Amino acid sequence: MAAEHKVETKGLLGWIDARFPLSATYKAHLSEYYAPKNFNFWYFFGSLALLVLVIQIVTGIFLVMHYKPDAAKAFQSVEYIMRDVPWGWLVRYMHSTGASMFFVVVYMHMMRGLMYGSYRKPRELIWIFGVAIFLCLMAEAFFGYLLPWGQMSYWGAQVIVNLFSAIPLVGPDLAIWIRGDYVVSDATLNRFFSFHVIAIPLVLLGLVVAHLVALHEVGSNNPDGVEIKAKKDANGIPLDGIPFHPYYTVHDIMGVGVFLMVFSAIVFFAPEMGGYFLEHNNFIPADPLKTPPHIAPVWYFTPFYSILRANTIPFFGVDAKLWGVIFMGGAVVILFFLPWLDRSPVKSIRYRPGFHKILYAVFVVAFLILGYLGIQPPSPIRQVVSQICTLIYFAFFLGMPWWSKMGTFKPVPERVVFQAH
Repeated sequence: MAAEHKVETKGLLGWIDARFPLSATYKAHLSEYYAPKNFNFWYFFGSLALLVLVIQIVTGIFLVMHYKPDAAKAFQSVEYIMRDVPWGWLVRYMHSTGASMFFVVVYMHMMRGLMYGSYRKPRELIWIFGVAIFLCLMAEAFFGYLLPWGQMSYWGAQVIVNLFSAIPLVGPDLAIWIRGDYVVSDATLNRFFSFHVIAIPLVLLGLVVAHLVALHEVGSNNPDGVEIKAKKDANGIPLDGIPFHPYYTVHDIMGVGVFLMVFSAIVFFAPEMGGYFLEHNNFIPADPLKTPPHIAPVWYFTPFYSILRANTIPFFGVDAKLWGVIFMGGAVVILFFLPWLDRSPVKSIRYRPGFHKILYAVFVVAFLILGYLGIQPPSPIRQVVSQICTLIYFAFFLGMPWWSKMGTFKPVPERVVFQAH
């Protein structure tokens, strides 16, 4: 028989608690959810990701009020939002800046998980939900990228959708099915709009809820990789835990304040960010008869775009273009298997051998170089560098079952190491 919730007996809250577990939910996820007391800077990014999600949903709702998903009117409707709708420019810039900041925050959040082993047992499902969120974000950003119907939107969508045609047997038909036409057209714009506004956000919200529920079921990891639930007092409260509210809600408010200052500075002073957040070509209406000299995706896709372009040699009888698509997809899919690839006896990078830290640093540098090369026009030297960085990327993960066990590990403390800050 399920345990009954304690119910407030007086007032409006008592009436609600008798019918809906409001107080119980608040206690389970905030005031009586005990988080490790040694969270540091890296633990801001989870709550910041939630904040940016809210910004994107709210600004997206206001943009949809004025946007027209019609190939003949889409670009003009965006110009109308920017020029004639009261504060429309602000809403549009918040949404475009929010897209880039979402990926900044998510990449940092994933980096923290990588450093501190937040994907290890018993948190495998949290990590899997997180990578699924990352995939959804990529799909959401891609579908939204076409909507302004500018030159880079149009030709970027053309290039990405054409990649599907490299798949044997079903590829050409699949590309036509995605576009809804033989070329990117009004039909493509309508279906991308539907996915961007309705389908993907619903899946994304469901995954975010699943991510948080899984997190609060097993508890948060910490920079030491110590399970705080192993040491409890007589009341069953973790000795190294503190209530999430009010301690970490106040802690996160500071991070939110700093983030909003940076976010506002970008929105008001550099919304295009030199062409990285909003490309200059996208302020030109889409022209199917005029191809831009260099087509590149937005910066947050460029590491994977570099991996796509890195392979130029067909082998095993498979076309080079298809190998590029396989490697690009594999670069994301391999993240799902990280909990089982890492065989290290400790979770946190703090207690790993020094050469592990070097490998992590090399991996991050290779990923950043791939991101930079994806923005640049291809050249023979850049091709070789991107191939080397692609090899480093995959070697890091595929070699992890071996190198993660090597070296002398530092002893992990029984209790978390905390220094006031």
